Parts: sequence; structure tokens; C-alpha cells
Amino acid sequence: MTTSTKDKGRFDDLLEANRRYAEHFDMGGFDGIARAGVALVTCMDSRIDPLGLLGLKAGDAKIFRNPGGRVTESALEALVLATHLLNVDRILVAPHTRCAMSSATEEEFRTKVGESAGLDAHWQFFHVVDDQEKALREDLAIVRSHPLIPDTVAVGGFIYDVDTGLLRQID
Repeated sequence: MTTSTKDKGRFDDLLEANRRYAEHFDMGGFDGIARAGVALVTCMDSRIDPLGLLGLKAGDAKIFRNPGGRVTESALEALVLATHLLNVDRILVAPHTRCAMSSATEEEFRTKVGESAGLDAHWQFFHVVDDQEKALREDLAIVRSHPLIPDTVAVGGFIYDVDTGLLRQID
């Protein structure tokens, strides 16, 4: 595999950090199950430390992240697999305060992305959220009613406050 000339060296700092990380890596051979039985659907926002906010560590949970922390088709796929194959018996869906996906309309995102890309982006879909609590309740209903997610799995909705670090349970 070749590296593009324009990308040459742009990952060096991350590769060096990875080498330091690997010096103390102790999860080789781990089977990949969720030791704490937890799956979390949350936003890709860099202010969120998904394991830390729950007091967990690597290997404890399955984490699915996307813009807005929505239960998309891909998130449902991950949750089904996690509940049947990876020891998950608790699912948390946790979007967050001050989320960019709640800051603009679909049309505004398409315009901004199009202007940045220099291309028409009106065909691109974004999971814009008008009302976070309403969207969260809809996502919880989708998870709870999914035929392949057992009734024995606890499903909870929370909003993570990026300014306090606290979760507020919604449902």
C-alpha cells in the first residue's frame, strides 16, 4: 500500500504515540466481549470520554459513536450483535448538550458543507436534531421495540452535559 505524497508525515505524531502506547499494551488475546455488559451509543464529539464518564475502562463496553449520538441503522446493527454475541445486557443512548447536530437545520448543514467542499451537498443527509429529548425518546423506542434486542436487556436514555460531566436520565 502506498502513502499519498501529500499525506506523508502527517500521521507521524500519532504513530509515535501509538508506539508508546503499545509498550504498555496488555489486552493482547482479549476476546472482545463487554466485561461490564454495557453498550453506549453517543456522539462523536471530542468532549466526550465514553468510558471515563461511566467509570469504565478498555474492554468493559461496546461504544458506538456518530454525529448526534443517534440510533441509526448502523447503531442498531451494533446493538443487536452486542446483545447476542458480546455480553451486553445494558444499553445507554446518550446524546449531549451543546451538540452541533442541534445547532442548525438540515439545509444549513448542507449549505455549510457545500461551501466548505466547493461542491453541491444538498444530496447529503445529516441527522439533525430539533428536540433532543424527543429524538432520544424516539431512539429508545426503536431500540426497545427491535425484535432482535431481548426484553431482558435494560435500555436507558441520558443526556450528557459537556459542561458538568454529568448524565441526566431521560427515560
